[in-house]
Order: sequence, then structure tokens, then C-alpha cells
Amino acid sequence: MQRILDSIQQNLTDAGNETRRLFHGRGHCYEGLEDLVIDWLPPYAVIRLYKAVEAEWLDQLCDAMRQFEVITGLVVQQRARGQDAINRVAWGEVPEQSEVTELGVRYHIKPSRNQNSGLFLDMREGRRWVQQNAEGQRILNLFAYTCGFSVAALSGGAEHVVNVDMSRSAIETGRQNHHLNGFEKERVTFLAYDLFRSWKRIRQLGPYDLIVIDPPSFQKGSFIAEKDYRKVIRRLPELVAENGQVMACHNDPKLGTDFLKSLMLEECPDFRFVERLKNPADFPEAEPEKGLKVLLYAREG
Repeated sequence: MQRILDSIQQNLTDAGNETRRLFHGRGHCYEGLEDLVIDWLPPYAVIRLYKAVEAEWLDQLCDAMRQFEVITGLVVQQRARGQDAINRVAWGEVPEQSEVTELGVRYHIKPSRNQNSGLFLDMREGRRWVQQNAEGQRILNLFAYTCGFSVAALSGGAEHVVNVDMSRSAIETGRQNHHLNGFEKERVTFLAYDLFRSWKRIRQLGPYDLIVIDPPSFQKGSFIAEKDYRKVIRRLPELVAENGQVMACHNDPKLGTDFLKSLMLEECPDFRFVERLKNPADFPEAEPEKGLKVLLYAREG
């Protein structure tokens, strides 16, 4: 228990008023706690359990977290495979929708939602890189979800961002995120499209100085990495401007960096690998190849 509380204290201190992961058991750095994560969505915390635990132990953890006065509400989500999902407020009052800040920009989130709250916290360093390198750029954000990369890009001075995602509800949240930060409508395009049926429209809006590819690891009926990632990468030569860049992301523990590097080498030989971005410190990984992979490529002029 003390390992968890120490991690929470450290990450709360580092976070200030911004969102963070407070405890990351999924990285296998805490033996026996691999199925526990805790997120900080100020001023609320969310415990997620991917394996059944003893009720008494969970009650002790919830009670122990009361010591952190900045946390005003605690949600518990139990998502053990083969069991019905449980989602409850352990203590405090937690609204259905709230706002969080990351890197100085704001996002709508749903802290009590039993799947994704609206912002993938492990992608913070990717959004930071985009924010720091977006000045004057035309950007294509594929698998945009709630358009976090777009918000980061516009806050960094991007000229225009095109967001593509097949989920209309996610795209609508993306619109709200841009409105929340006061970005001009003329600087952003939202396409609630099935990517694989929309290349012509996407190509017409290009070429792009930067393309962000951040698909789900696996989503039955929409994206299977081993089959579909290649379909995206082989389109890059007709979409990326001269001297443009690509950020290719993947979060499947079964597929390491070699998976993306091989695809890029085969389909885009004139794109040079630049670097793999480091993941946030609040997402420690015992085996980095099983964690989030964010690879940067540059097109040779």
C-alpha cells in the first residue's frame, strides 16, 4: 500500500494543477500491482482495476487516499476481464463532465466514464513535441479521437489542422475542446470519416508538413494493426510535403518499435527515422518495448 501512496504523493507534487497518472502498475514496475492504475483529473482521482481484488484491500486504498486534500472526489472502476464492469464514486462528488489542463491547454473529460475519459495521458510527451514544433505548420491528425494533438498544435501556432476520426461523438468532443481554448474555426477542419474510405478528401486538403498517426491498438471492425497500419503508411508519400515529418504511434505491447520501423522502411524508404520520444515519467515501464511507442520520421528533400 505504501508504494502506491508514495507514487501518488510524488506525482501530485510534480503535476501541480495539471493532469497526470498517479500510479502506473501496468508498466510492471510494481510487483503484484500490475493491474492497478490511478489517474489524476484535477480535482478528481480515478482508480482503475483490471483484475479482481479483495474488497477489504480496495476499501483500505480508498480510505488512505483521503489524506491527499487536493483530491475532492474518488472514482473506482473495476474492469476485470470476464466480469461485469463496475463504476462507482467511492467518496466525494464527481460530475459527469469536467475540464483538465495539460501543457497549459484545456480539455473536456468525463472522469467517471468507464472506458476512456477523453484524453490519453500517456501521450503527453507526443502532444508536447507537437506543441513545440507546430509553428506555421499544416498538420493532419489521423485517428484523432477527441483531437488532443490538434489542440496542442494550435496552441503552438499551427497554421491549420485536419482531424479525422470515424467516431462522430469523439469529433464533437474535439470541437468542444477547440472552442474551450478559443481557437478560430478557420484554423481547423473536422472530418468524421472512415479513414480508409476518405483518402481523396484528405489528399485534397494537403499536402501536410506533419502527419500524426495514433490508431487504437486493436478495435474490432475499424483497425487491426497488423493488417491496417500498412494501409496508412503506404499513403504517406502522396500526403507529406517535401521535408515534412511523420509521428507514428503505437501502444500494443505485442508489437515493438521494429513493427513500425519495418513498415516505414518497406513503404516509405525516403523517410528517415529521427528518434523515439520518451514516455512521460509517470508511466514507468520495466520493458519499454511493451509500452507506448512514438516514432518520428522526416522526409528527405
